[in-house]
Amino acid sequence: MERQRYYACIDMKSFFASVECAERGLNPMEAKLIVADESRGSGTICLAVSPKLKALGVKNRCRMFEVPKNLDYIVARPRMQKYIDYAAEIYGIYLDYMSKEDIYVYSIDESFIDITDYLAVYHKSPKEYVKFLIDEIARRVHIPATAGVGTNLYLAKIALDITAKHSPDRIGYLDEALFCETLWDHTPLTDFWGIARGISARLKKKGVYSMRGIAHLPEEMLYREFGVNAELLIDHAWGRESCTMQDIKNYKAKSHSISNSQVLFSDYSYDKAKIVMEEMARSGCLEMMRRKVITGRVSVYVGYSKDAHAPTGGSKKLPITSNLPGKIVPYLMELFEKTTIKNAPIRRLGVGFENLCDEGCEGYDLFTDWEAVEREKRLGRATLEIQKKFGKNALVTAADLQEGATLLERNKLIGGHNANE
Repeated sequence: MERQRYYACIDMKSFFASVECAERGLNPMEAKLIVADESRGSGTICLAVSPKLKALGVKNRCRMFEVPKNLDYIVARPRMQKYIDYAAEIYGIYLDYMSKEDIYVYSIDESFIDITDYLAVYHKSPKEYVKFLIDEIARRVHIPATAGVGTNLYLAKIALDITAKHSPDRIGYLDEALFCETLWDHTPLTDFWGIARGISARLKKKGVYSMRGIAHLPEEMLYREFGVNAELLIDHAWGRESCTMQDIKNYKAKSHSISNSQVLFSDYSYDKAKIVMEEMARSGCLEMMRRKVITGRVSVYVGYSKDAHAPTGGSKKLPITSNLPGKIVPYLMELFEKTTIKNAPIRRLGVGFENLCDEGCEGYDLFTDWEAVEREKRLGRATLEIQKKFGKNALVTAADLQEGATLLERNKLIGGHNANE
């Protein structure tokens, strides 16, 4: 009989805010701190709110103007590179006590860990071992954490999201029996990992408001409503999950793509947005060259200011497969010109490069100037080398200096936010 496996899902509490507290020598659980870029105005989103402020009623991901004026708090400007550095250090702590093969980084502040093989080594129970890891993180980098422990990956996540917040040590534990005993009637359903508002609304139409309701619905009805996804709903309603850490590590995506999007700093006219779209197209081509892949299909997305117009865009199969800007950008800009509304203010842009494959499979038409192709390849490789050594803004095109261009500014950001102090 196969032995019981145990998994942990560890989450850094209010991570960005906790890092800023740690950098200031403050207690992350007691300090009143918000991470937000005040220079973007009172409507800017607070990227993180410290636990103390949450306890006082300040909601996570609120906007600055929604924070009560009577509260005395610190505003920290986002420093994304600093948070990445802390996340890397926390990952290093995990590696001191386990193999990377047993760790799956789910997000910058959350990781799944298969802890099964380490319990006997460290002579600890599942909860004791996870508490040991959390205490090590707090001791070394002064970041508080919460965790869920479960007999499968799903239960570990649910123990973190729902059960841990009611536990004095901030560590929740679930097995299948405990899940059915304690959470079968928990509401709302959207608290459960994998159940979004749309799924919840469809279940409500059938009179289902809890996991108990899902578990006792006729399976044929669930399959008619949700198709193959019904299998996951049924398993999760009983606290079951067949996916293992090895399955995650062995997973290979069937399709590959590169995409990039941005929210513009203000409403842009069609002509100004066209400048940014071309920047994004050229940057995407350089990214494909860096990864040594090529594309045979491109896509664009355009979002307009407020209710000016519904989003537009589309995709186009190319007659060639390449990563060269000189070949790809004209097709992408043609698609942008054909699908974009000319007289509506533009606020969001996105580009995609689909059906990626190895650059050794590149293909052109009979009229291709092969000397020009080789020149552009050499130029691309030289650009990547210079940018790698001296930074992305070390070498840019003249078009990036036009009024309305955003590349130079966005190259200083990580995830759309300030990278450093």
